[in-house]
Amino acid sequence: MTKNDVILYYKNYMQRDFDDNNDDFDNGNDFEESLKNFEAMISENKTCFFDADQLEEIIDYYLNWFNYEMAKKAIDYALERYPYSGIIKIRYAQYLSSQHFTHEALNVLNQVEQFESNNFELYMARGYIYSQIGLGEQAIENYKKALPLSENKDEVYIALGVEFLNEEKPLDAMYYLKKALQYNSKNEVALNELSLCFDLTGKSEQAVAFFENYIDKHPYSYFAWFNLGLAYNRLSLFEKAIDAYDYALAINEKFSSAYFNKANSLAQLERYEDAISCYKETFKHEEGDPSTYFYIGECYESLHKFENALVNYNKCVKLDPANADAWLGIGVVLDAMNRSTEGIHYAKKAIEINPNDAESWYVFAQINERIGFLEESILAFERVIELEYERHDVYLDYSNVLRTLGQLNDALNVILEGIKKHPTSAELYYRMGVLLIENKNKKDAIDFIARGLSLNYDAYNTIFEYAPVLVNDNELINLISLYNDRNT
Repeated sequence: MTKNDVILYYKNYMQRDFDDNNDDFDNGNDFEESLKNFEAMISENKTCFFDADQLEEIIDYYLNWFNYEMAKKAIDYALERYPYSGIIKIRYAQYLSSQHFTHEALNVLNQVEQFESNNFELYMARGYIYSQIGLGEQAIENYKKALPLSENKDEVYIALGVEFLNEEKPLDAMYYLKKALQYNSKNEVALNELSLCFDLTGKSEQAVAFFENYIDKHPYSYFAWFNLGLAYNRLSLFEKAIDAYDYALAINEKFSSAYFNKANSLAQLERYEDAISCYKETFKHEEGDPSTYFYIGECYESLHKFENALVNYNKCVKLDPANADAWLGIGVVLDAMNRSTEGIHYAKKAIEINPNDAESWYVFAQINERIGFLEESILAFERVIELEYERHDVYLDYSNVLRTLGQLNDALNVILEGIKKHPTSAELYYRMGVLLIENKNKKDAIDFIARGLSLNYDAYNTIFEYAPVLVNDNELINLISLYNDRNT
């Protein structure tokens, strides 16, 4: 994605799902009493009795909240009292895996398999560990073993789908995620991962059809409306995307991801003030996110409200010092405010963070040119081309620096290289014609300008913007008139 691609698909789904669904273990009064008694026993050295189910809930609670110190104490206590409990040993393996003792974790699970070979959680835990260490085939094998043992088959199908995504096999992932929805049509994780599959396979039109059909059956699924919005966005149908996000927000007014992506669509439509308001809505429902501040900064930059842009870019880098785009944004804005000498340092900072970003090098080259560091500008333009920058503008700008330095032949060679890379760019042919005229080669110049006129007649004014003196060149004016007659 380039700096201006403002479609971010998913923001903190897993954490939000976890926060919203902490009911997976019993958080009622009985559990709270058990947890309180366990912690009192640990801190005050009291004696209490807990059955295996209570200890499993306590361990799950600590693991889910990443309190590994207390999880280990609970596991040690449970293993002393219930040394043959398969589920406690599985939790122990999960703890070992969280501490990166992968080999030991797998050994524990292998021991469990010797006497509980039909334990669903055994295969799920082992599949997850294999997934974490990059052994996708073994992960998939274990998930498939878990499938016939599972009461909630959608959970296993999702694990399979995600693993196939990890293996970069989105079509296989799509199959299993659809299976998950057959077993639990309201599974939000399956919906979201399926949306990603449609994206990775480029099947945006199929995604629209799928989510529209799903919404017909589940009209109050805000995740389905949200994913329909994503599909419309990928098709550049931004108005329809906004409508879909609005339906999602009508169902769940606290759905921050919908506000965020709606703002992206508004920005794509250049409705920057509306986009800013929508981005700011996310702050009512979640903590300020660096990317949100970045996109607000971009909107202000597009509105030429540079002070506001600086404020938001700075908030972004304060939260995420490694955000190269925001550092670059500060450089661009300072340059636009005629503070180019300051701006160049921020562009350089962006390059230090991401030395292979052509956009950063391009900005760096342009600012160097503006402050008169032409040799540095040339080196930067060379780097932009080396990084295969996609737009033809770089050749125009680079050639201009060379022309300023009197290196006309080098400028001609740069434009020629640009024409080879972008053979349908009329502006490159026009520029080649101007440079050839300046190089006393009128005959070839006319040929190149004629080619430009045949590609895009309406852009011929770029000739006179670059070289106003040519407005008095009768041969050139006659050539333009000739092509004008052909176009009318």
